[in-house]
Amino acid sequence: MHTKNKLKIFNDPIYGFITIPNSLIFDLVEHKYFQRLRRITQMGLSYLVYPGAHHTRFHHALGSMHLMQNAVRILRFKGITISEAEENALLIAILLHDIGHGPFSHAMEHSIVKGVSHEEISLLFMQKLNSEFNSNLTLAIKIFKGEYHRKFMCQLISGQLDMDRADYLKRDSFYTGVSEGNINSAHLLTMLNVVDDELVVEEKGIYSVERFLTARRLMYWQVYLHKTSLVAEQLMIRALQRANELALKGESLAGSKALLYFLNNEITHDTFNDLSLETFANLDDFDIISAMKDWQFHDDFVLSNLCRMIINRDLLKINIQNEQIEKEKLNKHISDLIDKYKISRTEAQYFVFKGEVTNQAYQLKKQNINILFKTGKVTDIVAASDHLNLKVLSKPVTKYYICYPKDKL
Repeated sequence: MHTKNKLKIFNDPIYGFITIPNSLIFDLVEHKYFQRLRRITQMGLSYLVYPGAHHTRFHHALGSMHLMQNAVRILRFKGITISEAEENALLIAILLHDIGHGPFSHAMEHSIVKGVSHEEISLLFMQKLNSEFNSNLTLAIKIFKGEYHRKFMCQLISGQLDMDRADYLKRDSFYTGVSEGNINSAHLLTMLNVVDDELVVEEKGIYSVERFLTARRLMYWQVYLHKTSLVAEQLMIRALQRANELALKGESLAGSKALLYFLNNEITHDTFNDLSLETFANLDDFDIISAMKDWQFHDDFVLSNLCRMIINRDLLKINIQNEQIEKEKLNKHISDLIDKYKISRTEAQYFVFKGEVTNQAYQLKKQNINILFKTGKVTDIVAASDHLNLKVLSKPVTKYYICYPKDKL
């Protein structure tokens, strides 16, 4: 009888070799729910700005698990007791933390799956897997939900210095070529410790934390909130919304079976059931791109133009400013579009809209990053640091944008 070698090694461009520690984690990686992440890009439409940003959620999940393996090893070396069951649960929780992401990351959450976050879908997938794997994910789910009594374990999964952020900043920096995000994650992990059941960073790591927070701020402005990525994501959200609107009116649209399920039904928090979850598991980036390649030739003025813009990277103009957008400015662009194409105001608002983005690298009141001094004193990074910018980084900065057509659609 042929059996698989379950102690696999992945060659990762960031960390080198990543080992799969046991057969349970191997089977989770092999599962179709997790394999779907190979077809979900980590950074949505950012490749329209940074051509190298084609890495996937699959890459990121394995990288985060690798960092968790290192974190557990370092904490044990420092005398922190972590049982084998807890270690396994930590690895599973971080491996599956993004399993609920839909196509192009957040576009689904704001368009055809209303009011259901990717975190909630991740939890539903984990619960489904738990029943398939004889309740072996129960502890991982408890840690993922932040309900486990050992608080530092929950912080390693979801905190301001968690393994998720430690991987995506370094990974996204590598694939975009934006060197500002290239943090020293290995040094950060070496400085981790636990005091009173909370995660802390030893005094020697204070400059690594400063670099981490500064990198996060710069990556948000330069990459995640880049104006071209921003307008492209908004166009995709609007294209999916328009397709959903047309489908609910009885319009026939091209698309995969999984995509048409979400277009032909109003899927909300209350109606997201087992069938929705199984259908969602068959949905990935390729469904959306394939559909939009068809939709660009649809008779509907709005849908065809939105899709053409994304497919051909001929996007709307976007202006970002520090003050709120004046209503008159918005109305003028809407009126111009109505006059030019003889379309309704509702249709024009698909192409002319405003919004806002906020960047806050560090949240002072949310799971602080604490520094452990040699004296035993524990202090928040902002108070501990002599870096003048850290207090500034803890304040949210909001910018406002307006999008409208350049010359013609």
